[in-house]
Amino acid sequence: MIKSKNVERIPVVVLSGFLGSGKTTLLNRLLQFQPHSAVIINEFGATPIDQQLIKERNIPLTTLSGGCLCCQVRGSLAPLLKNLRMAWDDKSDKPFSRIFIETSGVASPEPILDTLLNERWLSTKYHYQGMIATVSATAADDYLNRFPEAQAQIAWADKLVITQTDLADSGQIRHLHDRLNELAPATPRLDVINGEFDPEELLNFGSKFRAVGSLAAIDAPDHGFSSISLHFDQPMAWSRLQTVLENLLNAHREHIVRLKGVVFTLEHNQPLVVHGITGRLFQPVPLPNRAETGNRGRLVLITTGKIKGLAEEIMTALREQTPKT
Repeated sequence: MIKSKNVERIPVVVLSGFLGSGKTTLLNRLLQFQPHSAVIINEFGATPIDQQLIKERNIPLTTLSGGCLCCQVRGSLAPLLKNLRMAWDDKSDKPFSRIFIETSGVASPEPILDTLLNERWLSTKYHYQGMIATVSATAADDYLNRFPEAQAQIAWADKLVITQTDLADSGQIRHLHDRLNELAPATPRLDVINGEFDPEELLNFGSKFRAVGSLAAIDAPDHGFSSISLHFDQPMAWSRLQTVLENLLNAHREHIVRLKGVVFTLEHNQPLVVHGITGRLFQPVPLPNRAETGNRGRLVLITTGKIKGLAEEIMTALREQTPKT
């Protein structure tokens, strides 16, 4: 019997965050810590500038300009990643060990995650480690109130980096943490003090999961964590979904470590941000509508090991559960 060759997957980290929140500064620091990296920078606007701000020059660097990854250049990301992988495969001396993707400050995260997690060829060649979102301690209150993309970036992040804390007063920082407790209560946070932080801690995502398409889950045998990604094409009753998710988190409290998503419901005019951890579903938070996401809901569950039939269990429960009256 011929054994299939074990394919080495290249780690990918996405850097998100609203305009001016310090993504490129963060990237420069991470490249000092992990110099053997490739970088993809996406900029909004026809004239790319951010690549000129990267201090590390001896790295593979590609710029996608003229739009954001959630719209005009969305179709460019998958081919670019395929080309990078094929070039990597052709080299005996590998040119990089990981990829950082810095998104445009106005990019919504969902299409980027869909590309990385649900493109079958890419998911076998790349290992999505997580999304880091930068949040400005001085400006977040303003842009979170004005721009739904900023809220979505925080809702989908796996790590939040609070920047510009040396320029903010204690009241601003306290107010920001209160706001983050609403939007992303289960997401780890790291405060950057005078530009200093621990890059090793930041890049330690713990559950280095691999999420896949609608009704499938694949173990990542090197670490024991796995993930499923569910899509919902139609709005559903929140009362039904709430019951199903609460029952799920309690029934599998030894295995489900994280739940997050954005869902559309019959009772609300806006999408809801949903977060959950072991045995607990947090209160959902309304998210302003964004035209590019349509009405397609998404849920991601991270588990310790593979729970057989979990995706089917969720979908069956949603079909059978009747709304509360």
